[in-house]
Amino acid sequence: MAQLAAIARELGALAGVRCAPQPERRVGGGSISTVYAWRCETGLLFVKVAPREGSSAFTAESEGLAALAAAGALRVPRVLACGTTAQDAFLALEWLERGPAGERTEARLGQGLAALHRVTAARFGFARDNFIGATPQANGQLVSWPEFYRERRLRPQLDLAVANGFGPLLGECGERLLEGVGALLGQHACAPSLLHGDLWGGNWFATADGEPAIFDPAVYYGDRETDLAMTQLFGGFGPRFYRAYAEAAPLPPAAAVRRDLYNLYHVLNHANLFGGGYAGQARAMIERLLAEAHG
Repeated sequence: MAQLAAIARELGALAGVRCAPQPERRVGGGSISTVYAWRCETGLLFVKVAPREGSSAFTAESEGLAALAAAGALRVPRVLACGTTAQDAFLALEWLERGPAGERTEARLGQGLAALHRVTAARFGFARDNFIGATPQANGQLVSWPEFYRERRLRPQLDLAVANGFGPLLGECGERLLEGVGALLGQHACAPSLLHGDLWGGNWFATADGEPAIFDPAVYYGDRETDLAMTQLFGGFGPRFYRAYAEAAPLPPAAAVRRDLYNLYHVLNHANLFGGGYAGQARAMIERLLAEAHG
C-alpha cells in the first residue's frame, strides 16, 4: 500500500493533478508490467508499474509514443507522466475507452498507417535504443537498410538464441542467413519510414468513437514493409485494413518475398522470450530464406 501511495504522490506531481492514493483496479494489458486504472481529478489514467530498474523501458516507450503522436496519423494515448519512486517505475497514459471495431475502423487504421509511414528520416534507426517486448532493441542509425536489418535486428536475436541454448538449431544456419541478407535485400530500395515496430493485433483497438488507436510501440525508422509483415504474423487485421493501406500506399510486388525475412526477427524474439516451438519455426523460416537467397 505504501508503494502505491508513493506512486500516487509522484504521479500527481508530474501530471499536475490530484490522484487517489490507491488505484481503482487492476486491468489487462501488461505482460511485463502491472497495469492499473487510476482515478485522478481529471478522470481515469492508464498506469503501468514495474520495478525501478525497468524505468528505461518506460522512458523509451514514452519517447516512442511521442514520436507516433507527433506524426498525427493515428490516435495514440497521450503520455501524462513517466517517473520513479524509491522502489518502482511508472508510466501514466491517457485513458481511452474501447469500442467496437468495424470495417470503417479497419479502413481508417490502414489509411493512418500509410500516413505514418510517409514520415521519413535520413537514416534507419532511432535516436535511442528501446525494447521489443522485454528484449533490448538496438537502434544505432545506419544509412544502409540491409546493414541495419542484419546488424541491428537479426544478429542480436541470433546471438541471444545461441546464448539461450538454441545454437545447434539456429547457430550455423543463422550465420549463413546473415551472409545472405545482402542477396535478399540488396536490390530493394526503401525509405526510412516511421514505424510502430511491434504492430500485432494486441497493440491496437477501436476507441469508443470508432477511431483506431495504437500503443505499446517499439519505434524506429525502417522499411515500412516490416510493420505490414508483422500484421500478418499473428492475425488481428481484416481485409479492409489491407485494402485501405494498399489504396493509400501500394506495396512493391516482391513484398511477399521479404515477409518471412522481416517476421523472422519477431519469431526469433519469441523463441528467446518463450522458447517452445518458436525456435523450430525460426529454423524453418531460415531454411526457406536460404533457399530463396541461393535460388
